Amino acid sequence: MIYKSNEKLNELIKIISRIPLDFGISSAVYQQWAEIIPSIIQKMYQQDNDGKFELELFGKIQLPYVSFGNINSAHLFGLDEIILFVFYWNNRDRYQEVFDLGANIGLHTIMMSKCGFKVNSFEPDPKHIDILQANLDRNQCEMATIHRSAVYSDNEEKEFIRVVGNTTGSHLAGMKENPYGELDTFKVKCTTFNSILAKRPSLIKMDIEGAEADVICSTKKDEWLATDMLLEVGTEVNAKRIWNHLSSLGVNMFAQKCGWQAARSVENVPVSYKEGSLFISMKDEMPW
Repeated sequence: MIYKSNEKLNELIKIISRIPLDFGISSAVYQQWAEIIPSIIQKMYQQDNDGKFELELFGKIQLPYVSFGNINSAHLFGLDEIILFVFYWNNRDRYQEVFDLGANIGLHTIMMSKCGFKVNSFEPDPKHIDILQANLDRNQCEMATIHRSAVYSDNEEKEFIRVVGNTTGSHLAGMKENPYGELDTFKVKCTTFNSILAKRPSLIKMDIEGAEADVICSTKKDEWLATDMLLEVGTEVNAKRIWNHLSSLGVNMFAQKCGWQAARSVENVPVSYKEGSLFISMKDEMPW
């Protein structure tokens, strides 16, 4: 079994691990690498659809090619994702039990596992869950547990919309306006976010496709005392709701949009994945 290595990709991972704060969305170094990475990953998949890669710091991983409709596995290795992988690595001695909410087919769970974390992965789509389980088995992620559930502010069973043309954008019904293309609708189990926070996880990565504001706004300040979060925010409305709620609680936000510095106004909060992630914490600075 041959694992492919790419010199440029491994160079990037080493650079980010040494100077992560240089990788804010608007920085020149970010823009330079954002143009390079997609072609590197696409070429690696063209060479091997089994997705056997050897990555600096993390070692060997396998994520076979999967089509999500209009996008595929290669798109999961974007620059913003690689930055988060390095964050996990740089904090491998800080965090212990972590949660991957919106696990998709498991890339973040795999990378978290490579850092030695105990991982709880939540994913509601049965098709993704089957691939997720296979990927965890391929990568010997023995410390990872799959939870077949969406995450929301209540635990009622809900309608789930699978966007057939891009299943990475599938979501709970009502969380996105005017979903496009062919849609499959079915019921899914929900787990409350507050019950997850009650377990006092060290770190949460959350990408739950539009439900993030409802979930965040259900929290109280003391629920954040032991937990940090890396969050994808999907809309301007959700950004404002999250900013207003966390500001009122006195919980800190650090945005990739402004070079991972403290968000000083709602304008610093990302409004889509194109503006990077939001780090939520009671800490005074983001721990790199």
